Parts: sequence; C-alpha cells; structure tokens
Amino acid sequence: MKFAAKRMHKGFTLIELLIVMVILGLLASIVGPAMFGKVDESRIKTAQAQMKVLETSLNTYRLDMGKFPESLDLLLSSDEANWQGPYFPQDVPADPWGNDYVYRVPGENGAPYTLLSYGADGREGGEDNNADIIYK
Repeated sequence: MKFAAKRMHKGFTLIELLIVMVILGLLASIVGPAMFGKVDESRIKTAQAQMKVLETSLNTYRLDMGKFPESLDLLLSSDEANWQGPYFPQDVPADPWGNDYVYRVPGENGAPYTLLSYGADGREGGEDNNADIIYK
C-alpha cells in the first residue's frame, strides 16, 4: 500500500501579501483625505453652532444691561446692577481647535460686536481650514 505524500500549503505567499498591502494603501490614499475633510467641516460647523449660542447669551445680557458686555467673561459673573446671569450655562468654551473666541466691542463695520474664531492655525487670516470664521 502506497500513500501518496501530498503537501498541503496553508497561508499566503509574500507576493500575495504585498499585493494586498498595495491595494489597501491605494484605498487609504483615496478615502483618507475625504474623511479628514469631513472632520474639518464638522469643526467649522461646531464653531458656528457655539457662536450662535454665544450670540443668544450676548443678546440676553444686552436686554438686561442695556449694552453688550465688554468681554465674554461678563456673561458668567458681574457686580453690575441689573445683572441677572449667568447668561451662559458653563465656562465660555474654546473653539474646536482649542483657541479662545475673539470678541470685540464695538464690532467691525458698525456692528455692535464682532465674534470670530481664527480657525485651525489660531491666527488672523488664512485659507481653507485656517480661514477665519466670523459670526454674522
């Protein structure tokens, strides 16, 4: 009785593994930038939403005090008469990139105030993700 010795190979060859790695790399290079772009978009929308909430707080302060506050800290505490705050439920948040919002009284172009975020780079000006987000 003869038994045929059959060799059963299990596993992948080095070439097969390299082909799979190249395919995964190509997919990551196509999908990755699109996904990171969505993260940037969501940070911009978060900044806009936070500034909308700050606007509501600023307007409520103005109704009570007759003027806009000189700084965002006055939304949280003040010794002034007629102050009925806090006008913001917690500490004023940083923008989605960890920088403080810029608040100026009086605002630009005759506006009572200007509220903005300098974007990802934290500096005035810039383009794309680094562009200033001005609340209007």
